[in-house]
Amino acid sequence: MGEMGDSAPSGEKEAAGADAAALTVGCRFGLESGQPAVAIMQVAPRLQAGVSIRDERWGGAEEHHSYVDQYGNRCERFELAAGSTQVTYEAHVVLSHAADVIEPETPETPVGELPDDVLSFVMPSRFCLPDELGNEAWERFGALTPGWGRVQAIVDYVHEHLEFVAGASNPWTTAVDAYRAGQGVCRDFAHLAISFCRALNIPARYVFGYLPDIGVPGPYEPMDFAAWFEVYLDGRWHTFDARNNTPRIGRVVVGRGRDAIDVALITSFGPLTLTDFIVRADAD
Repeated sequence: MGEMGDSAPSGEKEAAGADAAALTVGCRFGLESGQPAVAIMQVAPRLQAGVSIRDERWGGAEEHHSYVDQYGNRCERFELAAGSTQVTYEAHVVLSHAADVIEPETPETPVGELPDDVLSFVMPSRFCLPDELGNEAWERFGALTPGWGRVQAIVDYVHEHLEFVAGASNPWTTAVDAYRAGQGVCRDFAHLAISFCRALNIPARYVFGYLPDIGVPGPYEPMDFAAWFEVYLDGRWHTFDARNNTPRIGRVVVGRGRDAIDVALITSFGPLTLTDFIVRADAD
């Protein structure tokens, strides 16, 4: 499968970065159900500029088909029989610009100049609550010079304020819940930073995907899917990561949306129990 373009929103194409990188990404799910069920999975890399999918394969469940949702994310719809099912996915991808791009002089885009399709990323969503965190955002960051530096200040604060604790949150945890608890997982770091940005009228969206440990000193945590976010500055979307707060190499985007509700790893219609879960993201 060759490189395909992304017809998604304004500012989608990113600036040139580092040299190309070849990666193998994928996952394995063990699922158990007492009755037939339908499941939607988002694990395949998003089709976008700068990403070439050389080959990919699904294994396990037989009845499934692909579609693209309203945010441009690739989804796989499965018909699962009662009992145990194992679903696997693997893809070999090449990133033409593998390293995060850092552009500290980038200014904000005034609200009056934001494209129509970007405005929804300033609004509250299920897990990102700029209306409830607005006073805190303006007190902490309102006096800072608008632009990249102010967003980085938000990232620095969230990175220090939240302690990463596996299992600290659940699928219903909001940015406000994480803020008050002072701990969370990577999606909570992203939700809180997004909420602060939106409170300052800076468009921000949730991103979910594979993040290999390239150039990162050990010891390594068990591989999992990762969450970060993107901010619309000066007419383009830019990557920020409140969980890691350091430039990384090899991000492979699976999905983008208002928050984690738009890019759920598995959405099931019928009871499903996850019995096995492995994620892979390695340099070739």
